[in-house]
Amino acid sequence: MKRVLIISPHFPPVNAPDCQRVRMSLPYYRRFGWDPVVLAVEPRHRPDWQDESLLAGLPSDVPVHYTSALPLGLTRAFGIQNMGLRCAPFINRVGRHLLRREKFDLVFFSTTQYLVTPLGRVWQRETGVPYVIDLQDPWLSDYYQQPGAPKPPGGWKYHFAHALARIMEGWTMRHAAHVISVSERYLTVLGQRYAWFEAARGSVLTFGSPDLDYVIARRQVASSPAILPPVPGFKIAYAGRLGPDMAPALDVLFAAVARFKDSPRPFELFFFGTSYAPAGAGVSSTGELAKRHGIEHLVHEQTARTGYISSLRIMLEADLTLLLGSDDKAYSPSKMYPTLVAGRPTIAVAPAHSVLEDRIADLGGAALTTFDPSPASGTPAVDHLSATLAGFTAQPEQRLGAPARLDVLEREYSAAAIARRQLEIFNVLINRSRTAPPPMAATEYWPTPPPSAT
Repeated sequence: MKRVLIISPHFPPVNAPDCQRVRMSLPYYRRFGWDPVVLAVEPRHRPDWQDESLLAGLPSDVPVHYTSALPLGLTRAFGIQNMGLRCAPFINRVGRHLLRREKFDLVFFSTTQYLVTPLGRVWQRETGVPYVIDLQDPWLSDYYQQPGAPKPPGGWKYHFAHALARIMEGWTMRHAAHVISVSERYLTVLGQRYAWFEAARGSVLTFGSPDLDYVIARRQVASSPAILPPVPGFKIAYAGRLGPDMAPALDVLFAAVARFKDSPRPFELFFFGTSYAPAGAGVSSTGELAKRHGIEHLVHEQTARTGYISSLRIMLEADLTLLLGSDDKAYSPSKMYPTLVAGRPTIAVAPAHSVLEDRIADLGGAALTTFDPSPASGTPAVDHLSATLAGFTAQPEQRLGAPARLDVLEREYSAAAIARRQLEIFNVLINRSRTAPPPMAATEYWPTPPPSAT
């Protein structure tokens, strides 16, 4: 059986978005001929992000090796909280030991802690084992350099991280055997940025739907007290990040909801886990905008992270579930497939010509409202969404939008289907003839910056 070493610093019970692909695909690896070994960071280094329910679906016979990380109490004094920086030396030590002691056919980096991915090139030069990178978000992003973009958060730390990404991204990607990306546009940008990055070096592999997790969530809904409180109106629920890139979509939503605020059954909005900040430290993403639209009494936000199974329960309990697009049109929400599979009436608000718009058009399952980011185009989008909400109030059980293509969701976007496609990519890679690369020169440990992005 072929063997893969999976590098996932965040791993259950840590509840982080970037570990979900690995967590959901692990039960299927051996079915498709691969023996996985996981290398992760000890959960104690993320005490604020833990969710024991994530352990339920993991296979018990997959070895998981845990490393340490620099204590947050120490690195915070120097302004460093990034897990990639804190754990890279420890991941390097244990990863090299495993690669030298055991036989592996491939190394798979599935994480947004991209500062550990350069280890793939170092290890490949030392052991000959190829590596694959899972691009779940852009590593080097020009979002904050675009006209009209908000000021980047984090001050000097953002600029340091951006400069480091400019140095390390190309150096790391150039020798990767393959890049898996959740969005076609991320691969397109790599091709524009680096002349050597060809289309054949990347594959699009979206996030899958949490098949096994919904079994657990539905049982809890039937046997446990509800998470959403009883209210006189209709409950619209959303669980996940709310960044400044989602503010235009949120503005359209709030403007539409405001038109129903004086009705006998107004819409009430519930947002959970909107910030990655520790409990009690998150800043509201909805408060000011809700006040501007006069609906602050109808908007309820919990910034602290919520459990993954709890987030599925929230969707099952809602009258309406919600999908929000980003003004980064390449953004592919990881919650899209879980939301559609929940089977609840769903509204989606997305920029025109975005990945979210394309996915909903293909898969159905949601009433889609699109908008142009320019301020002058806000009213048509609000009118469209208001009409959708008015139709729902008249017939709450009516279907919203085109019916979900459940056969396509199961065949192409279930956790099992995504795992199978991922491992088919791995099979192609290791079946290619390859020659072990020469030993790495000492100077190559310190790469030079890539050419400027185009």
